[in-house]
Amino acid sequence: MAAIKAAIAATQELIAAIAAGGWVVIVVVLVICMIGLLIASPFGIFFSDGGGSPDAASPTAVIAQINSEYADRLSALQTGGTYDRVEIQGGPPSWPDVFAVFAAKTAGGADGAQVSVLDTATVEKLRTVFWDMTKITTAESEVEHPAEGDTAAWTEKVLTITVTPRTPDDMRVFYAFTDQQNAALDELLAAANREMWNTLLYGSSGEIVAVALSQVGNVGGQPYWSWYGFNSRVEWCACFVSWCANECGYIDAGVIPKFAGCTGGSNWFKDRGQWQDGDYEPRPGDLIFFDWDNKGSSGPQDDVPDHVGIVERVENGVVYTVEGNTSDSCRQRSYSVGHYEIWGYGCPIYN
Repeated sequence: MAAIKAAIAATQELIAAIAAGGWVVIVVVLVICMIGLLIASPFGIFFSDGGGSPDAASPTAVIAQINSEYADRLSALQTGGTYDRVEIQGGPPSWPDVFAVFAAKTAGGADGAQVSVLDTATVEKLRTVFWDMTKITTAESEVEHPAEGDTAAWTEKVLTITVTPRTPDDMRVFYAFTDQQNAALDELLAAANREMWNTLLYGSSGEIVAVALSQVGNVGGQPYWSWYGFNSRVEWCACFVSWCANECGYIDAGVIPKFAGCTGGSNWFKDRGQWQDGDYEPRPGDLIFFDWDNKGSSGPQDDVPDHVGIVERVENGVVYTVEGNTSDSCRQRSYSVGHYEIWGYGCPIYN
């Protein structure tokens, strides 16, 4: 009865506002109601920018955390035995798929929990969805190599790690989605929303960052240096960056060059006026070049680039990167802005 009386009173106030020409008031009320409905729905995920709660995290920070856990799990599998060679096949699910399934499951469920704030409890639900969508299996094998020249016959022990991503359609069945959850998942994954996902999860130049993040955990770089055209392993950090750029169509578009040497890649950007020195605060998608200070083949510093990676994001004075050929694997790393080993940045024009 109290609710009915309140509704009648609100209706009377709206009628009075209309009679007084208060259309602006009506529009504001409707917009506020619409925003409230969106935030409470699975589409509230697009409002999850890290604000709204003291322990809230941004989507990019959550991705970095879970990607690091994924890389650590792959590393633990490789250190569990003594192997001559490790092969990693497949990769984890795409992050838009993970977030979409998570949002439809969490906000579209019977309890209707919000997804607009990624606090500690909500992130744990997202982590569970990621691992439910990521199947990892291992297999050991032995390869017999016959004697060749002065080399005696030998047995190679190989570990194959297979990562199989479960699709959103797999998860509909796995989680027994309702019609309402299925409808929300369809809309979240619609092609028209792809740019919104890239902006939310990776920033404006999110496509190359998304591709690079999908490769975290690869060991040996074979997909990248073989794609480039090499018949055997080379120092493959630049091949990795080029491979990511090619996956996005940026090489054909002339946005990023195809390069296997850091000097050639950096010169390409310098020649086009798309270069920034090491004290610059980069954008996601910029290419970060290093001049290492360690003694040996890549040091001490000699004003020649030794290594290249892709900037994932910058937060609180820290540059987060995705790099190939980091201890012979694809890994995420971080440096303070202006770190003395950062040689400079190539700044692609994505738009």
